[in-house]
Amino acid sequence: MVAFKVNDGERGGWSVLLVSGELDLVTSPVLRQRVHDVVADGHHSLVVDLSEVLFCDSSGVGVLIAARRLIRSCQGHLRLILPAQGAVDGSHVNRVLGALGVRRLFDVYPDVMTATEDEPEDEADPLSA
Repeated sequence: MVAFKVNDGERGGWSVLLVSGELDLVTSPVLRQRVHDVVADGHHSLVVDLSEVLFCDSSGVGVLIAARRLIRSCQGHLRLILPAQGAVDGSHVNRVLGALGVRRLFDVYPDVMTATEDEPEDEADPLSA
């Protein structure tokens, strides 16, 4: 059995959650709570790194969709890390989101460095010319 872990950190004004293991009916409430904790602490720019997730079922997808809804309700930004070659032979989560037709709902990046290159405020300011 693969241990499920969610580690947190910050990078360039973004909160980062690094998720590893299997995201399923048993473990998805842990991720849901961590996302809620980040938002409750006033952080509305969140990167969820799913590159080490080996398995994701519909409950895991539900948590990601709920996280998107929550962050958007706070006028925040959610970015997912879904590398083409992630956990072992490619990102399982990437394939699941694509198969369910919901991948287009998310801003997807190949790695944390790319996802956090710009400050969250830059993206929220459409008046900068």
